[in-house]
Amino acid sequence: MTPSATLARRVLTAAVLGAALAPALAACGSASPAAAPSVTVTVTATPRASTAPASPTASPTPTGPAGCTTPYLKALVGPGGTAAGSAYYPIEFTNISSSVCTLYGFPGVSFVTAVGGSQIGPSAVENPIRQRRLVTLAPGKTASALLQVVNAENYPQRRCKPVTAHWLKVYPPGETSALYYGFTALICSATVKSVHILSVGTMQPGKTGL
Repeated sequence: MTPSATLARRVLTAAVLGAALAPALAACGSASPAAAPSVTVTVTATPRASTAPASPTASPTPTGPAGCTTPYLKALVGPGGTAAGSAYYPIEFTNISSSVCTLYGFPGVSFVTAVGGSQIGPSAVENPIRQRRLVTLAPGKTASALLQVVNAENYPQRRCKPVTAHWLKVYPPGETSALYYGFTALICSATVKSVHILSVGTMQPGKTGL
């Protein structure tokens, strides 16, 4: 079994557990899912000051080593899989510093028009299927969060306003400096509450986000 097939089976289980958290999919489940968005060039932009994270940590970080900061993290979007009308991708963060650090909570994720460009559609909502946990990263180690990208064709075009996006903007948990990634997907540009394209899980050890 290939890694992508294994990830698809694992995220299908997570999708079933979280079905109650994705009413938009339930409402449009009869629509045939489109192909998973393809990852293009992965780019780590020079960290820069920015606005507050799209999905900030809401609860205090447990006591432990200092939190991992954007300049000392290498990030990429891992191989994806499809299930239940969505595509799933692990967003991986690797500690490139010489010190132990921690990640806790949810990263902030949104589609943007370009590096430093404007946001397209809503930011990712937090998927609380798994509880927050303090993930300790030794130098060179990786943690990840699972990103769900709902197929835009699940929604009526008039309500969705579909566009093709090419960049993801990602904030590590608790950080206000972002990283950018080349990532192509058909998404909804509408910002109405009934349209939910992105959701993201809490940080987990390893590279699968599970």
